[in-house]
This record gives sequence, structure tokens and C-alpha cells, in this order.
Amino acid sequence: MKLFVYNLLIVILAFGCKSPEAREPISTASGSFIKESAERNIQLNKQQEAAFKDLMATMPETDFIASPNGFWYYYNNKIETDTITAKFGDLINYNYDIKDINGNMIYAEDEVSPKTYAMDQQELFTGLREGLKIMKPGETVTFYFPSNLAYGYYGDQKRIGINTPIICEVTVNNIKQTNHD
Repeated sequence: MKLFVYNLLIVILAFGCKSPEAREPISTASGSFIKESAERNIQLNKQQEAAFKDLMATMPETDFIASPNGFWYYYNNKIETDTITAKFGDLINYNYDIKDINGNMIYAEDEVSPKTYAMDQQELFTGLREGLKIMKPGETVTFYFPSNLAYGYYGDQKRIGINTPIICEVTVNNIKQTNHD
């Protein structure tokens, strides 16, 4: 009986010391999702740009300016004499409204205005933040923001849907400058 137990132990030890075998991975990451997502976003941006250009073509008397940040705008009221624009930390008091690309009101000015914003210190969607940087007190500007500079993929989860380009008419009431040392 002892011989059987010893032989059994030797067999168990011999087969128990076998080196592990590599297994095939359950899933592989190819990066194709990211590539496809980027391609969808490029196409969406091209479609929104074309829609804005079509809309701007219907208003030949309006002097549209293309921002290097990827949006378009025109001045409803331009102030030539004042040179004050907002810098980091300045408090901007402004009024605005938001429309869809067809001109349908999403948020009227009396629903969302007036607002006070500390430049680059508070959350604000990218397009409006960059737009406020070019404005002077008393100016009114109409901005055409593609969805990636507005509320993006998620929308505002209220009235602005996903990937919705918007038009904002913004008036800067005043800029309270902070110390710029």
C-alpha cells in the first residue's frame, strides 16, 4: 500500500509541475472604434460647416468673420472706440439667447440672461468662452457655433439635443477688469 501511495505522489508531482500554457485572448483591441468615431466627427463637422455656409449665403449683406477657433460671427453692434476686452479673471456681464440653425428659439434672452462670467475661471461652453474674449462692452455679436464648440455629443440634456449646432446673439453689458500684473 505504501508503494502505491508513493507512486501516486510521484505521478501527481510529475504532472503537477507542468509549465502553464498560454491562452488565446478573449478579445483584442484594434483601435478601430476610435478611428471610426474620429471619422464620424469629421463628417459631422463638415456637414455642419456646409449648413452654416448655406445659411450665410442667404445673407450676402452680412459681413461674416471666420474665427480661427472654428466658428463664424458678425457684429450687430460694433464699438470702435473702446479697446477693453476680457482677460483671465475679468468679470463679464452679458446677455444672450440660443437658437437652432433654422432660427427657432431654444432659450430666449429673458430665460438665461443676464449672466456674469469670470473669464477662464468658470465652466462655459468653448464657443461662447472664445467669443466673449473678442467682445467689448456695448457690443452685440451673433455667433454660429458648430456642435463641437457648443454642447457637443451630450447636448445640455434639456432643450439642446446631441450634436446640435447653435446660433447665439450675445451682448456684453460690461467688463470689470481685475488686476493684470
